Amino acid sequence: TLRAGAQRTLAGAGVEAQVEGRLLRISAPDKVTVALPPHWQARIRAQEAQGQTVIVVTASDQLLGTLALRDTQRADARDAVEKLRALGVGSVMLTGDNPRAAAATAGELSMDYRAGLLPADKVTAVNALNARAPLAVVGDGINDAPAMKAATIGIAMGSGTDVALAAADAALTHNRLAALPEMIALARATHRNIRQNITIALGLKAVFLVTTLLGLTGLWLAVLADTGATVLVTANALRLLRKRG
Repeated sequence: TLRAGAQRTLAGAGVEAQVEGRLLRISAPDKVTVALPPHWQARIRAQEAQGQTVIVVTASDQLLGTLALRDTQRADARDAVEKLRALGVGSVMLTGDNPRAAAATAGELSMDYRAGLLPADKVTAVNALNARAPLAVVGDGINDAPAMKAATIGIAMGSGTDVALAAADAALTHNRLAALPEMIALARATHRNIRQNITIALGLKAVFLVTTLLGLTGLWLAVLADTGATVLVTANALRLLRKRG
């Protein structure tokens, strides 16, 4: 078992530590301090084109090799994106992964993307998108929290970190992306329902106020109509219980 000492995080680049007297560094390919041979560069490009995030391992400025990592796509991601598109909601992937890996993943979902982003870069991208239209950011990690706060609404996955959940305005408690379009559809239906109820309530009051002042209806009928309006808006609101997104 090898023990590491003097561990240090290299902001936006990687990590390093002393292992058996050698400086071991793990970093992104574009952050390495050694020249990568052409065949290694070609190998890294091929791995990134497959949607993998490649990190380079060096020891005292000597190349040891690479590690290829890949986030697995959620089983319901494609269905969720398609349902959002059907609702007229566009989607953009904001990621710290390299552009080639991000392009491969975004291509599978037929969505736009911004890659190679640090947490501060995500906030900048969110502010730019938010200036054009109200934006919701869905995330589950510590790096997502600032972007979620900057958005119109932040939505955390139920299995997300405590920081992400604390920064969110809402959470998908069942940890299903498919619940996101359902949430949006229900919110839209609720908004329509509120507008309908206001129209019904104020409309009936206005009609019977005018007819009562003109002597066409009695006070008792106006009171009855007011009670009827309460029943109508309540019944209209109860329709939301049958909403399935």
